Order: sequence, then structure tokens, then C-alpha cells
Amino acid sequence: MHRLFVALRPPRAMRERLLGLMGGIAGARWQDDSQLHLTLRFIGEVDRHMAEDVAAALGTVHHPRFALTLDGLGQFGRGGRIDTLWAGVTPHDAVTALHNKVDQALARVGVAPDTRAFLPHITIARFGRKSGPADAMLAQAAGLASEPMEMTDFCLYESHLSSEGALYEIVNRYPLAEPPTA
Repeated sequence: MHRLFVALRPPRAMRERLLGLMGGIAGARWQDDSQLHLTLRFIGEVDRHMAEDVAAALGTVHHPRFALTLDGLGQFGRGGRIDTLWAGVTPHDAVTALHNKVDQALARVGVAPDTRAFLPHITIARFGRKSGPADAMLAQAAGLASEPMEMTDFCLYESHLSSEGALYEIVNRYPLAEPPTA
């Protein structure tokens, strides 16, 4: 079985900015450089044939390149405690449009649609029950920003679960279209 997801790989400068923020929260599981991505669509476990269909379907997605900037930190939580710390990105429109095209391509090969709301973000840490508070970091990095950086492709990833956490492997890259030249 193959555990798949579709994501944008942030440019090196954006990843370095995020890596520079990490630390200072007891018990946080910080993402490393190879784990930084912006999920467009989680697919889950599929067999080899479906994985091949998914890869082919993603090859039919046509979308123009676009620029993203980092835009603040946020958190997801459950039961009154933080679960995930993430960096926001803007603008949302281009990412959401690409997410929708990926979803449509996957539906054509039988992948059930994702019913969760889509919020473009890059996870930077995960928290267990014994993690320290993130309030100071959230306040300190609330103004997180970056220069606009061009997204030139999106990727099909395979996630390999291990005792140290998930290891992500890029299976395929799909180019985003260059703007037409005058």
C-alpha cells in the first residue's frame, strides 16, 4: 500500500525562514526541512494501481505559477490544548484554485472528495499531551512574513511511517505553467 498526499514544496528561502523559528517549546515535535510542505490534498492509503492512476490524473492538472508569502502563525487544537502549530500563507485564492483542480482530477480516478474545509498552511510543529505552551512563540512570531516566492510546481508525496515519525518522499513533480510571454 502507498500512503499518498499532494502538496506544494516551499522554496528554500521560505523553508529556512521557518526552520529559524523552531525551538523553545518543551515537548514540541518540530518538522525538519524534508517535512515542510503545504498540503493540497491528503489521499491516504491506496494500492499500486490506484497510485498509478493518481499520478496520471495529477499530470492533467493545468494551473499557472503563483507567488506565496508567509503570513503569521496559527494553531489547531483539540479539547483546549494545542495540537499543531502552523505558518499561514497568502494569498489564498491561487492555492485554493489549485487545491480544487487537484480534487477534481482525483475524483475522476475514484478518490473520494475531501469534505474538510481547506486552509492553506505549512505545519511547523506537532504537540503531544505533555508539550509546553506556545503562547509566547505565537505572540513573538505573529508578524511572520516573507517576500513573495514563486511556486513552480506541486508534488505527489508518499508518506512512510516510522517510530521517529513520518518520512516524506516526493514521488512526482508536476510543473505549474509559466505566464505567457508578450
